[in-house]
Amino acid sequence: MEKRKKLEYVHEGQYVAEVEVVLIDDETVWSPYLQVEDAYKLDDVRDALRKGDLETAARFGRIYKLHPVAHK
Repeated sequence: MEKRKKLEYVHEGQYVAEVEVVLIDDETVWSPYLQVEDAYKLDDVRDALRKGDLETAARFGRIYKLHPVAHK
């Protein structure tokens, strides 16, 4: 079994959170998969972004605000 860090991006509305998680690689068909704690962390970030609670979301990683570049 091997563990490696990876950045996951959670997009909700006009915000994106960049959150570090640990992926587990092993010989199972589910590999690679998240640690349970990291799956809950991503859920918590998504919920905070939905509510507009940037302070809570920022506890888990960097938060970015999206702006349109061009409009037709």
